[in-house]
Amino acid sequence: MFDKELVESVFSQISEAIDKIKTRTENIKEASDFTHSSHGMEKLDSVCMLFIAIGESIKNMDKITEGELLKKYPEVNWSGVKKFRDIVAHHYFDIDAEQVFWIIKNELDNLHNAVKKIIRDIR
Repeated sequence: MFDKELVESVFSQISEAIDKIKTRTENIKEASDFTHSSHGMEKLDSVCMLFIAIGESIKNMDKITEGELLKKYPEVNWSGVKKFRDIVAHHYFDIDAEQVFWIIKNELDNLHNAVKKIIRDIR
């Protein structure tokens, strides 16, 4: 059995990181908003750092829970979350702003909903 308090704490941090991504990108209407100004690039940098933290935390939670917790929430492509972290962390200069933008607009809410559900279920 895993430490429920630890898992709840980490998933709460993940939820907070997702909130930060949403707040920091609320004025980003298209991928070029990231790439066409230094301010946009700063936003992209900060968002990518948060994605690294989220992905790393997900990897750790999967290890701590011995692969049992995340599989209860198949609505999220957990493997994709972890792989995206690896891309951002290890291939930073090749990051595609279009891909980051697409993930924010199309996948982030689903991830956030699952994270909140995990927190509720653990409590």
